Amino acid sequence: MTSSKSRVKVASVARPRRTVDQSGRVVGPRGLQTRDQLLDALAALMAQRSVREIRVVDVARSVSTSPATFYQYFEDVDEAVLRLAERASARMPQILALMGRSWRGKRGFETAHAIVEAFIRHWDAHHAVLRLSNLRSDEGDRRFLKLRRDTMTPVLQAIAKLIEEGQRAGRVSKRMHPIAAAAALAAILERLAAYHRSLEGLGVTREHLVETSASILYQIVTGRRAP
Repeated sequence: MTSSKSRVKVASVARPRRTVDQSGRVVGPRGLQTRDQLLDALAALMAQRSVREIRVVDVARSVSTSPATFYQYFEDVDEAVLRLAERASARMPQILALMGRSWRGKRGFETAHAIVEAFIRHWDAHHAVLRLSNLRSDEGDRRFLKLRRDTMTPVLQAIAKLIEEGQRAGRVSKRMHPIAAAAALAAILERLAAYHRSLEGLGVTREHLVETSASILYQIVTGRRAP
């Protein structure tokens, strides 16, 4: 019988060790700083208006540089958005690490609560970028499809492993396919994290959303009612 104290080994999202510019040359420290400034400027502009309204010159001017400098690092605005999405996804392992905590009793619910809270904070911090990245993925852009798959697969696997442990222990129904259940949970978390502000008009606070989502996550993963 598998103990709910067992830990889940989580995978990290692989990232390239070196950053190269459009000519294939490795970017040095100063270049990385400039590149990051351009990405930060683009992210700030995306929070204000549609990416379709953002020109390369707008991004360059935001950091007092030229469009030529932008094109040294990025082919176009869309590629820069991809790099922003990659940067955001690099923080997903921090959320994955939370899944390795105890899932037993009150501590288990605290684990579920921490995961949901971290997921929503992640979306709040990168909302415009993640929303557009998912849209590009839904539209079939292979670059964004791959990024989404590489980012979410470890999440699905970690949740599925927890469900499998619950099934072996006889606590979780075997009618559920672990990956299908994990995908459903991930979809709920992603959708609610992306649009939780739109529920405020219906009287749903952020804390309501976190508590409810954490309860759903805990019950499906452990097969027990939330404490």
